[in-house]
Amino acid sequence: MFNHLEIANCNITIVGLGLIGGSMAMALQGLNCANVWAVDINENVLHDAEKSKIISKGYLDPGIPLPKSDIVIMCLYPDLTVKFIKDNICKFRTGTIITDTAGIKSKLINEITAIVGNDLDFIGGHPMAGREGSGYAQAAENMFKGASYIITPTPKNREENILAVEKLVRAIGFKEVVRLDPQVHDQIIAYTSHLPHIIASALINCNQNHTRLIAAGSFKDATRVAIINSKLWSELILSNRINILRQIDGFINSLADFRNAIANNDAQSLITQLEQGRKGKEALMRDEKTGN
Repeated sequence: MFNHLEIANCNITIVGLGLIGGSMAMALQGLNCANVWAVDINENVLHDAEKSKIISKGYLDPGIPLPKSDIVIMCLYPDLTVKFIKDNICKFRTGTIITDTAGIKSKLINEITAIVGNDLDFIGGHPMAGREGSGYAQAAENMFKGASYIITPTPKNREENILAVEKLVRAIGFKEVVRLDPQVHDQIIAYTSHLPHIIASALINCNQNHTRLIAAGSFKDATRVAIINSKLWSELILSNRINILRQIDGFINSLADFRNAIANNDAQSLITQLEQGRKGKEALMRDEKTGN
């Protein structure tokens, strides 16, 4: 069983050597794993990673590393993650731990759980770290340092395997590891991640006249995440659309309160709403400092 193995003795395969997968591979190099293999459709990326000694070996054919892998980390879009596991289900070694890094969990976990049976253990994961842009060229060894990692286990998962994933992500730099129910994860992420990305894009889209020359720091901060992987994020958003629609409706209501105060020249209402926002942000900052 995997709980008797140390990370240094493990064969780990990363599927998808993009921003997250590449950063995972870089971070794993300091752990003295037996092997860190990668599967990707881009032969040039695999060659570059091998040449830089970021991976032990790269493969176009997943049938070569999967039968020898103790842990497989899926770093693909959600739909491609499901397709890859379905297409290669017979190639995984019995007892392999499979985890993923997608930003949506309930739908993904339900679909994969129906595929893997009892011989494999799929444990959902979500690194709360990233950067603007996408692809292997944007990967960074220290991208996960001090970040949080969410694990979304189900009753089917074995506790020793959940602990193994926790140990692994802590070893590559994640500070806080949180367990969440997959549905709770999707509800929270709809507000804390999906909605801000939508707002940033909407803010850019609503008026692009002259912003290049006179955009202030607040505008730049508010629109930073508009530099987005559109294909990935459209898939994430549509997969979590019910939760996101609720959050959009709540944001529209909050924005309408501001609009009404401004339209009615109601200074007291405007002050109240701005104060509420300030106090809420200060509370978040205190929680970040204390680790709550």
